[in-house]
Amino acid sequence: MTIYERSRSAASNLLLVVAALLFAFPFYWILTGSFKIQTVAVSIPPEWFPLEPTVQNYVDLFKNPVWRWTFNSFFISCGEMAGVCLVASMAGYVLAKKSFPGRKIVFTAFVTAMALPKQVILVPLFTMLADFGWIDSYKGLILPAIGWPFGIFLMKQFAQTLPSELIEAAKMDGCSELRLFSRIILPLLKPAIGALAIFTFINAWNDYFSQLIITRSTPMMTLPLGVATLKGEYTTPYGVLMAGALMASIPMICVFLLFQKAFTQGITMGAVKG
Repeated sequence: MTIYERSRSAASNLLLVVAALLFAFPFYWILTGSFKIQTVAVSIPPEWFPLEPTVQNYVDLFKNPVWRWTFNSFFISCGEMAGVCLVASMAGYVLAKKSFPGRKIVFTAFVTAMALPKQVILVPLFTMLADFGWIDSYKGLILPAIGWPFGIFLMKQFAQTLPSELIEAAKMDGCSELRLFSRIILPLLKPAIGALAIFTFINAWNDYFSQLIITRSTPMMTLPLGVATLKGEYTTPYGVLMAGALMASIPMICVFLLFQKAFTQGITMGAVKG
């Protein structure tokens, strides 16, 4: 390796280290801020590390129904994850391997819907949920998110890579459509389903805006939404908010660290030629 190549490699590594530190700093600030008293949290110049750490912020945080909010977040995220994976796998398989009039138009509609901001549909969606009586309920928070266009797009792109000869052979052996999907197609779609499950869980956990519109009562709030309500009208308890933000971010960090390969695989699936 030449001196130029070594210098370029060292500069690249240094740049990556600096970028990693910059991205990790907000998490460090939240972590240390959750152990600071109010006066220290707002002091100028800032105290980069708490010299007199306290756990009072966590005590004040758990005076609220935090465990209820955490359960709501997990229940809603897992419900959306299961529903999206089931619907997207079936729709993706049909769009990839079945021939019917208007198939390209339907797929184009799903791709177009991916570019549609969620805020555009919130007003008619809220009206529909109110007519159904689903406001401030798990049904109103989970069911509208099941038809996720990105999930259908991802599964369709992956299902196209499956060998059509295997499907034809199964049909010749007398395999029914339901048995074909459950016994052959679904196991082959496991890598895509795993990636989609992670994407869906994170998307549902961080879906603050929709949950803010649909929920009405404190017991139905999710953890991110509940933490946001801790801000007072005249005061902002920064230490308590940082403790809540840390608690809300830990599941996402754990999911990312445990399933990094699935994240990468899920991103590359979208590049498969349709």
